[in-house]
Amino acid sequence: MSNLTVSLDDELIKQARIRVAQQGTSLSAKVRELLQQYVNGTDDATKRLREEDTARLMLAIESATLATQAPLPSAQSMAKATLRGELYADDFRAKGRKASGPSIASAPQEPL
Repeated sequence: MSNLTVSLDDELIKQARIRVAQQGTSLSAKVRELLQQYVNGTDDATKRLREEDTARLMLAIESATLATQAPLPSAQSMAKATLRGELYADDFRAKGRKASGPSIASAPQEPL
């Protein structure tokens, strides 16, 4: 690990040491963290821009979703009979026999 000499105002160093002591870290560790954020492009300004862009994107998605949402079916339309409901309303097998005539089982069979 390399050493770096930086010239800073004495009062700034004093305030920084107090703050890092409250956070349970060292001034060297804090400077290292800040430099790493700077190098990675994750400084506060970049974070703020990302958060603003994300908020705008989420708002656009929400607006588009609300604009294209189909209305939910009403209770009345849901109460209407469905094909399945019609089939099970009574014995659908009996309905099928009446409509198609005698079943294959009841038809006379010829010997093979």
